[in-house]
Amino acid sequence: MQIRTLLAGSAMLALLAGCAGGPGGQGTEPGMEATQSTYQGTLPCRNCEGIDLNVTMMGDAQSPAADRTFDLQASYRGHPQNPPNENYEGSWQLLDGTADNPDATVYELTPQGEGQTYFFLRLDPQTLELIDPQRRRFQNNEMLRLQRL
Repeated sequence: MQIRTLLAGSAMLALLAGCAGGPGGQGTEPGMEATQSTYQGTLPCRNCEGIDLNVTMMGDAQSPAADRTFDLQASYRGHPQNPPNENYEGSWQLLDGTADNPDATVYELTPQGEGQTYFFLRLDPQTLELIDPQRRRFQNNEMLRLQRL
């Protein structure tokens, strides 16, 4: 089962159930290691105990687009079909504003090849929240948060 299908189901479940800065520290300079931030959390799953999500973002807001990459890993806990872990890589960019807050910071993660684009609202330097493609928060948004490691 694809993560996009489960995330879409989670989004529907969320609907029915009713900031500035980049992801890392300082910008990179020649000779310095790239900035890297990792966020983890468990999203709701209709057919399992949860989807463990691990998102690592490389680069920062000042990095060239080619250096702003991500790796997203998803694994399913207690799923009856025991699907394999999923892994997506791609690039990310910063977007300004949400439907409710024009000053909010949103990360758009676009996988290479097949896969859906993910949108995360930066609540604070330690917390990202999955939001919908129209940059709106879900009703039970507390269940859709990732914490920085």
